[in-house]
Amino acid sequence: MAVRVRQQPYIQQPATLPQPQQPAYQPTKGTTNKKKYSIISKREKLLYVVFMVVVALFAVSILHTQGKIQTTSIEIQKIESEISEVSKQNVDLKVRVSELSTYERIWEKAKELGLTLNEKNVKVVPGE
Repeated sequence: MAVRVRQQPYIQQPATLPQPQQPAYQPTKGTTNKKKYSIISKREKLLYVVFMVVVALFAVSILHTQGKIQTTSIEIQKIESEISEVSKQNVDLKVRVSELSTYERIWEKAKELGLTLNEKNVKVVPGE
């Protein structure tokens, strides 16, 4: 019997379901102590915005300058076409003057008006 005294009876523990493990830190609903770290800092964001504004301003100024250049070149082309038209008219008028100032035509007009040629009053003027 001595053997039975040494054996202790098997004590069965009550069966419980395993509890799901909760994380070590659970913030309560009222407190938000969690800091959000951004990859880009506020200064970098500000520099990015300033950079974009400067780029946009440069783009607008370049487009404005190109517009002025285009307007000026159109005006220059108009003026050049007017100059070419006036020069053509000048050439036509010079041809007409040379046709009307021939010696024969002047002599015919003088006869029509009743003028006579007096060689003592004739002066030779060099032409163009």
